[in-house]
Amino acid sequence: MADVASRAGVSRALVSIVFRNQPGASRETRERVLRVADEIGYRPDSAARLLARGRSRTLGVMLTVHQPFQADLVEGIYPEAERLGYDVLLSANAPGRDEAKAIESLLSHRCGALILLGPGSDAADLDALGRRTVAVSVGRRVPGARVDSVRTAEGKGVRQAIDHLVECGHRRIVHVDGGRGPGSAERRRAYRAAMRRHGLEAEIRVLPGDHTESSGIDAGRLLAAERDRGTPLPTAVLAGNDRCAMGVLISFTRTGIDVPGDVSLVGYDDSHLSHLMPVGLTTVRQDAVLMAEHAVRFAVERLENADLKPREAVLDPKLVVRGTSGAPRRP
Repeated sequence: MADVASRAGVSRALVSIVFRNQPGASRETRERVLRVADEIGYRPDSAARLLARGRSRTLGVMLTVHQPFQADLVEGIYPEAERLGYDVLLSANAPGRDEAKAIESLLSHRCGALILLGPGSDAADLDALGRRTVAVSVGRRVPGARVDSVRTAEGKGVRQAIDHLVECGHRRIVHVDGGRGPGSAERRRAYRAAMRRHGLEAEIRVLPGDHTESSGIDAGRLLAAERDRGTPLPTAVLAGNDRCAMGVLISFTRTGIDVPGDVSLVGYDDSHLSHLMPVGLTTVRQDAVLMAEHAVRFAVERLENADLKPREAVLDPKLVVRGTSGAPRRP
């Protein structure tokens, strides 16, 4: 700043006023200061400035690598954070780098609050984190923990999917489970409840899986192998998420099973992945932008008022019908 002030022929205090966009400098002075700063490559160190004030205006976001829906959430977090005057720092949970390490990295950078996308940590650990700093869980309900949460009404989304398939004429509807993925337990329970509500309790079948393409490939390969041994295929599959649905579609394509001719397929999330498939994926839409906006606002509001009780935003999902679902083929 001293170099900029010297070259621009102004005081260091005036340079500070310009970079803080505060009143007190003429338009001509502002333009000269910014021009000189650009010429010498100066950028204000916002992190150092904020730490000097004793408070960081940075939101740390933990995400999982290769989860398209979480990438959609991050896209929604940035504009809302910037609108409220906050920067965003990302830290990824990946193979060889667990969730605890991703969280500690954000804390070491003195983020003011943490937004956790699909956290898998124990409720007790999340509660301890929430007592240590401001934390928001996105995509997972954590009852009893001192964290705010933003999620979709999973049960309602699954009911919409099953209702759609039953209305199309399906009865043999299999669910590929999401394992320990965010929302999976609620989706699994909702699948069972929806099948019972339609009088299809005898048709309930849950295949083990997780929120990856490989689990969908395994499930599709299992169903194809059963077909080859004489067991009828289900007429519809509800996958744990869009990535899993993609895996099921890959297996079915490799083994000559037509979607939706032989088997209808429904995903969950409506991530950008659902638009990249050869056939548009029927899926349950979670509003990533709205979820992101709620998460950022929860974090900022708690930074401004630490005495707020834990809050929960539950958003409505919406079934999006595309090309992978339709009426079952008559025997």
